[in-house]
Amino acid sequence: MKKLGLKCDKFSRKTRKYSSYKGTVGTIAKNRINRRFHTSLCHQKLTTDITEFKCSDGKLYFNPIMDMFNSEIVSYGIGMRPNLELAIKPLEEALEIVKESKYRTTIHSDQGWHYQHKKWTKTLKKHKVFQSMSRKGNCLDNSPMENFFGLIKQEMYYGEAACSFEELKKRIEEYIIYYNNKRIKQKLAGMSPVQFRIHTSQLAA
Repeated sequence: MKKLGLKCDKFSRKTRKYSSYKGTVGTIAKNRINRRFHTSLCHQKLTTDITEFKCSDGKLYFNPIMDMFNSEIVSYGIGMRPNLELAIKPLEEALEIVKESKYRTTIHSDQGWHYQHKKWTKTLKKHKVFQSMSRKGNCLDNSPMENFFGLIKQEMYYGEAACSFEELKKRIEEYIIYYNNKRIKQKLAGMSPVQFRIHTSQLAA
């Protein structure tokens, strides 16, 4: 590409504009994860965040919850507004999935207002889930989710023609299915997140 004078702008560095931080409006939890992202246990460490996409008819907000064990997206929310429901609904779905875990789950996030909200903190306490938060303004404290946001935007959003909210929602939903089930990762021994989870559970059986 260099010899031919070709330039790739699909994977150029983009800045992230959306931030849900509004100062201290509720409970600030300590950073339990403290950049210890690796775990050999399924559903022991989860992470979440919200990002923004532009549509031809407005904006789309995306809130996934990821298992740090295999980078699988266990649940997610998509909406036109970054309201509390966007965070709470996928949390409740994720808690249903991890409730049979043998080990106590920790969920990590930034200090966005959704994660300081009493409904979020009460839901975690009800299900005996530990809460962890990044330090203010430190995106490296939640790099697994930041990396995922970069990946999904580079692979199915940047460089593509603008589309409606409903079309972009469909693209994201299709991408999550592909990402979880087919997209291989070197750190997962060349398997997709779901394949790796199934493989490790079979080895443990």
